[in-house]
Amino acid sequence: MPSVTPDDAPPLADLMPWSVAPPRLGRGWPTDPDPASLKARWDALVKTEGPGREALFEPTRSRTLHTAVGQLPGYLGGTERLVRASGPCPEPVRVLTGPFDEHWLIPDHRLIDAARPELWRVADEHQVFVVETPSPPGPPLLATALIPLARPGRIRPLYRRPGGVEPNLAPGLLEHLGHSPDPVDFLAWTLTAVRPDLTVPLTRDPGLWARGVELGRRALWLLRRDGDRPRLPGGRRPYVRAPLPSRPLTLHYDRDEETLHLDGGRVSPVPPAAWDFTAGGVRVLEQWFAARTAEPGPGTLAAIRPTTWPQAWTSELLELITVLALFAEARARQEELTVPDTITAKELRAAGVLPVPDRVRHPATVLDHHEEGPEGQFALI
Repeated sequence: MPSVTPDDAPPLADLMPWSVAPPRLGRGWPTDPDPASLKARWDALVKTEGPGREALFEPTRSRTLHTAVGQLPGYLGGTERLVRASGPCPEPVRVLTGPFDEHWLIPDHRLIDAARPELWRVADEHQVFVVETPSPPGPPLLATALIPLARPGRIRPLYRRPGGVEPNLAPGLLEHLGHSPDPVDFLAWTLTAVRPDLTVPLTRDPGLWARGVELGRRALWLLRRDGDRPRLPGGRRPYVRAPLPSRPLTLHYDRDEETLHLDGGRVSPVPPAAWDFTAGGVRVLEQWFAARTAEPGPGTLAAIRPTTWPQAWTSELLELITVLALFAEARARQEELTVPDTITAKELRAAGVLPVPDRVRHPATVLDHHEEGPEGQFALI
């Protein structure tokens, strides 16, 4: 958070007015860090008949084996009732289940209590989802190119339509700022300048704007990565110094040695800033490890999981340590930024930018492709 003085900074909720509550799964087994486990869980479900299938499914008020529901937008999952389902598992997709924690999800609307279809309709290679993480300490906002499942903060897509069309910004805001017409630049500034109360001080100074955007774009790259693998300078890169056991159960950090212990396995160097990094009020590395080692209930679909620690998880751990270390450095530079002479909410109201029209707080009509409704019917949207 940059250094600011008390002012009338506009809230993010007015600057990016359309927001969506995070999806609610209703059951944990359709998501996992290991995609092969998801396919095995699906196979176990559809091969089980009668009451056994219902127990495995874990029905809720919103979803049972008999619930009629349409396809998840953009995916070709089945629409027949699950009580009769027998086909192969839909190909798992990558999602964000927690701060900096990517899992896989079976993209089938029948498995998800509240999927928030409006998010799936605008998800593409251009989209960036801004995720509120309101529990301090840690960054107030994160961003991802993946569908976010993390709770409890709201989700604000950068664009209201697919293809990077119609930015989810107060109409006239970019023109009033005058710095840059690029919505990604505004998002980068927001990641730099946002305060814990989710207000966003705006600057008139083009040089300060450029500096804030530069810092924010660095943070955005670390959050999205877009297939790139960030690297720490030579000598600071984490490596596996002692092999990880087949099923590590404990995680311990030695601050003096800058070493992460997974039972007898050792990873170093791990900078203190990476170990201490918190988001949503929790230490990210501890939460990441717990998501892969927590014991599921016996006899459940969630109990179908890798019997040994996959090599892919070790690679993800090394990359996560790198990202957290670099992100902590980026946040330290962001906090050095001072924003004097801010553009206030009062000024935006006087200019007609605020309040925003009610229509921009709701999703746009974006159905540009066929969506199959329940039992193969056409979806009407």
